[in-house]
Amino acid sequence: MGIVAGLDSAPDFTRIVVCDTDTGAVLRQGYAPHPIDGGEGGGRPSDVDPQAWLLSLGEAAGGGLLEGVQAIGVSAQQNGLVPLDAQGNTVRPAMVGGDKRAQVAAADLIDALGGREAWAQAVGSVPQAAQPVTKLRWLNKTEPEAARRTSMLLQAHDWLVWQLLGRPVRRTTDRGGASGTGYWSAATGAYRPDLIELALGHQAGLPDVLGPAEAAGTTPEGLLISAGTGETMAAAFGLGIGLGDAVVSLGASGSVMAVHPEALVDSTGMITSLADATGMHLPVVTTLNAVRALRGAAELLGVSDLEILSDLAMKSTPGSHGLVLLPYLEGERTPNLPHTAGTLAGLRRESMRPEHMARAAFEGMLCGLADALDVLRGRGVDVRRIFLLGQAAELPAVQAVAPALFGAQVVVPQPADYAALGAARQAAWALGASQGTLDPRTPPAWQGPVAQVLEPGDELAVGQAVRQQYVSVREQTHPGAFRS
Repeated sequence: MGIVAGLDSAPDFTRIVVCDTDTGAVLRQGYAPHPIDGGEGGGRPSDVDPQAWLLSLGEAAGGGLLEGVQAIGVSAQQNGLVPLDAQGNTVRPAMVGGDKRAQVAAADLIDALGGREAWAQAVGSVPQAAQPVTKLRWLNKTEPEAARRTSMLLQAHDWLVWQLLGRPVRRTTDRGGASGTGYWSAATGAYRPDLIELALGHQAGLPDVLGPAEAAGTTPEGLLISAGTGETMAAAFGLGIGLGDAVVSLGASGSVMAVHPEALVDSTGMITSLADATGMHLPVVTTLNAVRALRGAAELLGVSDLEILSDLAMKSTPGSHGLVLLPYLEGERTPNLPHTAGTLAGLRRESMRPEHMARAAFEGMLCGLADALDVLRGRGVDVRRIFLLGQAAELPAVQAVAPALFGAQVVVPQPADYAALGAARQAAWALGASQGTLDPRTPPAWQGPVAQVLEPGDELAVGQAVRQQYVSVREQTHPGAFRS
């Protein structure tokens, strides 16, 4: 039996899991918050000193947590741009998260290359404010001196791997992390240096892109460090999803991703074509409104939490007595309606009851995510099983409605840090490949997550009727919204 560790450096904390290489069983865990305070607008900061990630890592690994560990995998928050100068020092704090400062820069980049379709063809995605390529454009326009000194571009997991290895001359990344930058194409497996110059104003060094089972190197103490990857790819790997599987994430906004054997090019920009951590692809479709629609409904109805809202919704019936909520409360990205607002349709005297409004919120949220699923299915992506993630996935109203609306088996995994588990699984793969005990084309077969399995059963026809009611209102309100 070997022992490996997976490290997840999330926006707010570092979590480490130490696992058995053969089964994936968690032997011990460590946790530490990130020592970050402040932030623009009182929220999560857009600028972070990367040393905070190292401090948190050291605290999480304290008490001999890594004793006996042979290899480490690193997962980290995506879209974190770490610009380095020629000496390897940061020219400014890392730019992380959905940086709203870069919204104008995103629009500038789209126009500069000739539109959304040109970007989709070039790198499989259309610039968004969070992406590193867009942050480079913002840096060039807003902090030209820092842009001029920028000599090397890393992301959060790249920087952490580099630090763990003792800052070697060679810097590395992986396919998954590279595919989210906006200057590497999952379809071609190559960087687009011209897009870096378009954004930054000059060329910059880029990390080598490693294959799924390749090691980034070995620490001075002899620990093997695998390639690392972004949190989305690590979580998918930790869940063990494969062809035929999709993941629906319920946060304030929502996302749908699925495993696919090839990169997709989507001229509308609704699909972001990412690579995964296994050599496959992860097309992703994002909605701007998921749990925020539930929270809005709870406030409107004067209930204190989502559990009470769920109980209320369960007193209604499928179709919410004709009430339909288009949950476009923050505009919407899928379909592309950035300046629209939500719609409540079907109001009649008999439908104006709290339980019907509550159910309409759940059905509207899940119908919006079913629209996102249909975008992928419409491009030939096979979806037979759906993993449902997020705290809202535990709500009875979500579990009652989702299988029939999605038209597939729904799996609700037990809460766990699947990104850290995915990083550990990657470490086990790289370790086994380096020792000749694992095929570099086939990851270790770890036990799947403990999960609740929900089948659509006899409710499939009912779900299709609810969905059709929603689609009719959407087409009346926003005709042709899904046509490119």
